[in-house]
Amino acid sequence: MYQYTEFDKQFVRNRAAQYRDQLERYYAGRLSDDEFRPLRLQNGWYIQRYAPMLRIAVPYGEISSAQLRVMARIARDYDQPDAELLREAQEKQWALGEVPVRGGTPVATHLKYGYGHFTTRTNVQFNWIPLDKSADVMELLASVNMHGIQTSGNCIRNITSDELAGVAPDEIADPRPFCEIMRQWSTLHPEFAFLPRKFKIAVNGAREDRAAIGWYDVGLQLLRNEAGDLGFRVQVGGGMGRTPIIGAVVREFLPWDQLLNYLEAVIRVYNRWGRRDNAWKARIKILVKAEGPKYIEEVEAEYKAIVEVDGAPHTITQAVFDRVAASFVAPELKRERKGADARLHEIVRSDAEADPAYDRWLQRNVAGHRNPELRAVTLSFKRLGQAPGDADAQQLDTAAELAECFSAGEARVTHEQNLVLPWVHQDDLPELWAAARKAGLAKPNIGLLTDMIACPGGDFCSLANARSLPIAEAITQRYQDLDELYDIGEIDLNISGCINSCGHHHAGHIGILGVDKDGKEWYQVTLGGANGDHLSGPATPGKVVGPSFSAAEVPEVVEAVLDTYRRERRTEADGKAEAFIATLRRVGLDPFKAAANGARFAEKETV
Repeated sequence: MYQYTEFDKQFVRNRAAQYRDQLERYYAGRLSDDEFRPLRLQNGWYIQRYAPMLRIAVPYGEISSAQLRVMARIARDYDQPDAELLREAQEKQWALGEVPVRGGTPVATHLKYGYGHFTTRTNVQFNWIPLDKSADVMELLASVNMHGIQTSGNCIRNITSDELAGVAPDEIADPRPFCEIMRQWSTLHPEFAFLPRKFKIAVNGAREDRAAIGWYDVGLQLLRNEAGDLGFRVQVGGGMGRTPIIGAVVREFLPWDQLLNYLEAVIRVYNRWGRRDNAWKARIKILVKAEGPKYIEEVEAEYKAIVEVDGAPHTITQAVFDRVAASFVAPELKRERKGADARLHEIVRSDAEADPAYDRWLQRNVAGHRNPELRAVTLSFKRLGQAPGDADAQQLDTAAELAECFSAGEARVTHEQNLVLPWVHQDDLPELWAAARKAGLAKPNIGLLTDMIACPGGDFCSLANARSLPIAEAITQRYQDLDELYDIGEIDLNISGCINSCGHHHAGHIGILGVDKDGKEWYQVTLGGANGDHLSGPATPGKVVGPSFSAAEVPEVVEAVLDTYRRERRTEADGKAEAFIATLRRVGLDPFKAAANGARFAEKETV
């Protein structure tokens, strides 16, 4: 992991102290709401539907056991609404008819607290921290080199990458040093602090795209040219939202040392010409789509001026790269067992290997590693009764302990809202499985239907049109049989509560989008979306299958779509069933669309 320098540490501590001063002036009446709003947003503090929401940056997903323990403390001690606030939130939901009634009493099933939430962009969010405690939390975060800087606002946001960066067997080059160099360059960049809209960058260093780079404002793919030189293929203008677009390739090969100079040109042209009159048309994807080759020509001209006139001031020198890369060497893992430890290990190993659940866990939750003695293991935070990506204080503490015991104190937040332990010795897998299973973090469902992505939706977010979490829970409850999940196979199901697409529904094989219809919650279903990974193929937005559905209809629609898949799929040459996305592309959308709409009408007839 990157090791903060004294400068880095002091910078974060100073920022926390600065925020405390701003908060005190706000409560003293010396800063108005309008004056304080941009100050809190610049540190990741939003005001959501019922309470403040804090978004904490986890650059390129790396998080230490010490940081996880601080997340646990925040969940336990600070993410706690007072009784009056919780009652008011419940009453608002009840008044809107948004809460199921059981035994005549309304139940706010999803207004939970004491949780951290892993997001699709590898941040961590909390939904109930009182604003008057926010400075205390900022100082607590600073004690472990964490913050919320640039997790909000029209600036360069948290830079993301593949959760297997630095360990993947198919890796071309480790993207983490470049992510860190970009983080340092972009933090409080004076020219890019007030862009037309937020700006997101993703980097992939492997042959398989596990970072979904096609969906980002800038997507960077590490590669080598015919001469063996390292560089980037640069895509610009990807994004979801109201207008889902896959980024256009603007450079097939950019030498690695020119990365910052070229990004400076890309973002400078966007800053110059991006629309500021309409927030829905302000993202760079709209500019690139509208201008096409003209945008690329202006970027190239700007880049040429940066290099030839300005002297390429942001060229990454070998010395700078080596200094940063030195933080990303593989950790030393001590492997020595003696006496009682060795006997206990053998007992645990024998018990694990005799349990069919262990074999399933090895298949779904354990990935290969560039070091043949190691494995990368995913802890699943997807289970019934808990929103996708949520982790309570005990689970965060347990994750920290597992990271310390089995992964050199390091974990990774994944795009799919789980945690990966990247440095697990294969000999430790039985003990890790036993410990994770005891904590409820070893469900062997990674990549399967219940390993779904979902944003917090209308239960918390003031922008949402509908709730995501009850839909996720209803589908999860319906598909609890592991045999059935394994029969369905790998499938991406993504749920967003509004068109802002925080749940990345556009990229789901099955995507569910909450929409407002006459003041009520409805859901639009899309099929055939893709992130760009080995299973899905090139990044692609899904297609809408018909009119919107009610919340009660959505699980029926999903079941009808999956039944159609199982009826239409083929058996591959290796004896395995054809994947959902492959069947959908081969057969076409029509049978699935008919099944979805048939389920909708059938449901209406039974009401």
